[in-house]
Amino acid sequence: MTDENRNFILAAVLCVAVLVGWQYFFVEPPAPATQETQQAATPGDAAGQSTPAGAAGGSVTPVPDTGGAPQVDEQLGGAGVPAAGQPVLPRAIALEQTPRIAFDSPSIDGSISLVGGRIDDLQLKEYRQTVDPESAEIVLLSPRGSDNPYYAEFGWTAPASANVALPGSSTLWTRETEGTLTPANPVTLSWNNGAGLIFRKTISIDDDYMFTIEQSVENSTGAAVTLFPYGLVARTGTPETEGIWILHEGLIGYFPDADGLQEIDYDDLQEQGSVRARTAGGWIGITDKYWMTALVPDQSANSRMSFSDTPLRGQDVYQADYLRDPITVPANGTASITDRLFAGAKVVRIIDAYEGALGIDNFELAIDWGWFYFITKPLFLALLYIQGIVGNFGVAIIVLTILIKLAFFPLANTSYVAMSKMKKVQPEMMKLRDRYKDDKQRQQQELMELYRREKVNPLAGCLPILIQIPVFFALYKVLFVTIEMRHAPFFGWIEDLSAKDPTSLFNLFGLIPWDTPDFLTVGIWPVLMGISMYLQMKMNPAPTDEIQQQIFRWMPVIFTFVLATFPAGLVIYWTFNNALSILQQWVIMRRQGVSPEWGQDFEWLTKRFKSGSNTDAS
Repeated sequence: MTDENRNFILAAVLCVAVLVGWQYFFVEPPAPATQETQQAATPGDAAGQSTPAGAAGGSVTPVPDTGGAPQVDEQLGGAGVPAAGQPVLPRAIALEQTPRIAFDSPSIDGSISLVGGRIDDLQLKEYRQTVDPESAEIVLLSPRGSDNPYYAEFGWTAPASANVALPGSSTLWTRETEGTLTPANPVTLSWNNGAGLIFRKTISIDDDYMFTIEQSVENSTGAAVTLFPYGLVARTGTPETEGIWILHEGLIGYFPDADGLQEIDYDDLQEQGSVRARTAGGWIGITDKYWMTALVPDQSANSRMSFSDTPLRGQDVYQADYLRDPITVPANGTASITDRLFAGAKVVRIIDAYEGALGIDNFELAIDWGWFYFITKPLFLALLYIQGIVGNFGVAIIVLTILIKLAFFPLANTSYVAMSKMKKVQPEMMKLRDRYKDDKQRQQQELMELYRREKVNPLAGCLPILIQIPVFFALYKVLFVTIEMRHAPFFGWIEDLSAKDPTSLFNLFGLIPWDTPDFLTVGIWPVLMGISMYLQMKMNPAPTDEIQQQIFRWMPVIFTFVLATFPAGLVIYWTFNNALSILQQWVIMRRQGVSPEWGQDFEWLTKRFKSGSNTDAS
């Protein structure tokens, strides 16, 4: 195999790898056929045992078989879907339909409905809908009756044979403490069932996104009562998702005793109906790209975790819930349990702090670090550390690029020396090909002897490209999934490093009043990247075959259009990486007495232009 063919094949393989990688990592594949993975019931899930009143209903969460249990329609109405003919209310009006307790912390604000004791009104104070600081706050949770209700609820259930009146989704709780719920002021709600049981919820919040719910039952009857604590998160309607396979949005949980991390897409759950597993500890919830609502039961408690989907009046009601093992409240005694709810932004520092301080098993996996976790998270932590010093994530990306180049300097240096030697012996290679053009075996032998004599490795030049591919994909993941990069500005027109460059070459970067189609939005940074890629490629040995030359000539143009859709931060990294590579390779080539051939393509274009002009003139 000739050296040109070897380089051509290698370049083709790399291009195919990039394209396949793009399809594999960044394009949503068709939903595969799903398989019911529901786990067989265990003794803790005895027949007749009830599950959350006010849950999403149906077979998803069995209803307590008692006289006072809500009917399915009531239950699903409780999930937030308006009854037939009932209009959807504006969110502000829906909030006015029930008495509430307000809460406020440095990170969140909202209210808790006294009807059902639901946490169903929550805004994120530090995050806006757009890069405009005056835009509306992110709304995470919304009440029943509004468009797409989304809420969390904690309570108790009992076996059907117990015949116990329990609080449900329509129960009106009484507040025992006054004032707004703040980190310094917990609130307590109570409800008396009129038959010797008093239920209480003491709710507290911290400065970030964690609610702590302590539930207690006071039993003044003469007999012990067995109850099952539950928690649920229900969401009505299928939200818009990014539709990219490298990012999970949907139902999520970590079950230490049952296959670990569970990620179920909305469409998959629509087919499966429900997924259940028993585990000790863990957590379960619903996640978006940047936000999550997750139930965190006592990490020492055994629970049955469940994901479910119930179609209702044209909408799907998605639910994540847990049902803990039974608690026995002794006669004339009290029993209490403590569980938690995370509802907020998936900030790496906060997520990691909760995992460490509260012992939440693998809570860091709430952020979709992907298969290359061992590269992706350290890369993010390095960026975060540098950003803390320089004050800008864009500058941090540039500094990180320099550090990565320094780390791989010896390897890259060896590769560039080999490439320079390859370029230096290219005239001799051409002579050998001409001399033995009719004897391919002899030609290959002579070329191998030339490589050996000049100490040239024809494949060494590929190492710099191969080195940066894992970093490239890891940085893409960091820019795409971490909220710290959301709306992180650079200089000039880049207001969000996690979004593509908003400028376009085809309207002269805004000088022409024309909104270009998405596929023509090729911004300034992608153009700079394409130029840097062209200059770097011209420093490598040129293939002698005309077809290969054409392919290599157009590769920078193709990559310019491909990377135009990538986050601006990634394009900035690639551009500066190319610039540093050009500088490093240029110095090495000068030492080897070799000059880059930057003018060849301009000469080729000039000849083509003149040829066309002469043809027109004739």
